[in-house]
Amino acid sequence: MDKRNTGSAVNWMYAVVLVVALAVFGVGVFLAIQEPPKRDWTMLGAGCIGLILVLTTWPLAIAHAAARDAASRVGEETTNALADRLQAISVVLNEINEAQLLSDRAKAVAYREKDREALRRAIREDIAKRDYEAALVLANEMESIFGYKQEAMKFREEVFKHQEEVFRRQINEAMGVIDRHCRAEAWSDALREAERLMNAYKGDPQVMNLPQEIENRRQAHKKQLIDSFQDALHRKDNDGAIEILKKLDLYLTRAEADQMQDTVRNLFKEKINDLRTQFALAVQDHKWHDSVRIGEMIVRDFPNSGIAREVKEKLETLRQRAAEPEGAGV
Repeated sequence: MDKRNTGSAVNWMYAVVLVVALAVFGVGVFLAIQEPPKRDWTMLGAGCIGLILVLTTWPLAIAHAAARDAASRVGEETTNALADRLQAISVVLNEINEAQLLSDRAKAVAYREKDREALRRAIREDIAKRDYEAALVLANEMESIFGYKQEAMKFREEVFKHQEEVFRRQINEAMGVIDRHCRAEAWSDALREAERLMNAYKGDPQVMNLPQEIENRRQAHKKQLIDSFQDALHRKDNDGAIEILKKLDLYLTRAEADQMQDTVRNLFKEKINDLRTQFALAVQDHKWHDSVRIGEMIVRDFPNSGIAREVKEKLETLRQRAAEPEGAGV
């Protein structure tokens, strides 16, 4: 039923009920005026109650229906107004959204060159800090976001070139350290530095060949010592040959040392004989300081020799003579 016809429907319903109540009342009056025993007051009472109820509730029903119709009209008007307001707000929001999108595009166009320049500075700063991975990421963004493929490629080439330069400079510095160790004959230190480089720069051919290069230099230095030793022997420079032999002893294998055993034995025999002669002449000529110096040399360098035992017995006396004033007797 239409809300606007609610009042009319109530009136029709109460009219029908009123007619029914009047009919009951009429029947009741008819029964009430009959002679006993047909007289009956029940229908009359029911008719009176019905008329009273209809007459008292009809106005209330009409007022309630009117109020409900009014509330329905107000609610409908409010709903329509709210729907109109929401529609208007939706239109405004769409306009704001479109304006915002246009603003973002406008700002993107306006600040495109500034963003590009900021990206360039950031890439160069990362290169200067040797953060090559971050620099490559920014270079890729320059290509993917701004579309500058050629410039991004140049930046990547610059990153790789700078990385290679730093890489080579670090290797050269380490090679300088290894070279100093080799010239100082610190071969173990040189190998440790080579191992450090091999762990830091795995796969680089120059670095991976370092142990072999160090061994080649070691063998070359060993050969130089052997040649110098042979030359000193040829020149009868026993002192020079012994000094070289002390250095060469660190390089010789057991087999090589066995091969040189006779040569070394003869060398030391000649050296001991020379020292014995020098010691004897110094004692004979009363050169006590020289005799002490030569005697101490014999004991220090040839402690197991027979001449060393003889010298030990005389050293204390020779030191006392050397401590006496010049010109004192034997």
